[in-house]
Amino acid sequence: QVQLQESDPGLVKSSQTLSLTCTVSGVSVTSERYYWSWIRQSPGKGLEWIGYIAYDARTDYSPALKSRATISRDTVKNQFALQLTSVTPEDTAVYYCASKYGWGYYCPGGVCSVPSRSIFGSWGQGTQVTVSS
Repeated sequence: QVQLQESDPGLVKSSQTLSLTCTVSGVSVTSERYYWSWIRQSPGKGLEWIGYIAYDARTDYSPALKSRATISRDTVKNQFALQLTSVTPEDTAVYYCASKYGWGYYCPGGVCSVPSRSIFGSWGQGTQVTVSS
């Protein structure tokens, strides 16, 4: 069973870089056909997919966040990470890490909504990120 746990980002101020880590247990981040995503939910809004890193280290990002987001991994620690630069209060949200088996997440353009949590096989509990101005 895949289990995921997000790190606590602490306080984040506008214009700074948000850094989050997801620790994975139950499967290796290099296991074939696994895709490791970051997803967020802002107050009063739906789920928004940020991007993923695949089992073979390929990455893909939401067009809306591509210029600011970077997803990487540490195969020794079995973790993957998100860096989001130049944050603003609009980046305030609960951030989740999630896994998906088989294929990555398709987003045609713009903001990438996630219509159902069931699309992803496992989720972390989520971590609140508040960006102060």
